[in-house]
Amino acid sequence: MRIVIAGGHGQIALRLERLLAARGDEVAGIIRKAEQSDDLRAAGAEPVVLDLESASVEEVAERLRGADAAVFAAGAGPGSGTARKDTVDRGAAVLFADAAVRAGVRRFVVVSSMGADAAHQGDEVFDVYQRAKGEADAYVRGLDSLDWTILRPGALTDDAGTGLVRLEARTGRGPVPRDDVAAVLAELLDTPATSGLTLELISGSAPVAVAVKAVAGN
Repeated sequence: MRIVIAGGHGQIALRLERLLAARGDEVAGIIRKAEQSDDLRAAGAEPVVLDLESASVEEVAERLRGADAAVFAAGAGPGSGTARKDTVDRGAAVLFADAAVRAGVRRFVVVSSMGADAAHQGDEVFDVYQRAKGEADAYVRGLDSLDWTILRPGALTDDAGTGLVRLEARTGRGPVPRDDVAAVLAELLDTPATSGLTLELISGSAPVAVAVKAVAGN
């Protein structure tokens, strides 16, 4: 498959790029800074320099044409203010989804956040973030032209992955290594029967492939 990842230099995205490249997929990562290119190449991905906060839908669609799947893994990141939560966590996600529709890329996987909710109350930065992610998720779910899956991991850690997870519509809160999030994303991309599902992910006792097959109904 050819897979294009928005937010290609993110911690989960770099892990996912390594996994996909190792299994023989063709991977491109959209990044904002050209100096990040070498890190993507080291992960086995083709760097695509494009700022999703200023690009047009057509510019993004051009980078997506010919892809079999798209993954939105971008985020404003820690330390960013409320304005960028809206322009990246919501705005860039909406733009990327619209571009996928225009480019004819149906398979669309979103890295969201546990607790994301368009109706989330509060004015703190984290409140704005949860609301922005929830609004983006709601927008994607409304696009009939996409075979979408939304993944909402729990508290992310840099612990080594165990390959054992709990993946359900509702898991309750808990931690999960970024390694395991990337492994689940790779498996979701291979499992189109998970289209139309919003899933929560924390560490658990089921091997990744078994957990994904279970939610897919296999």
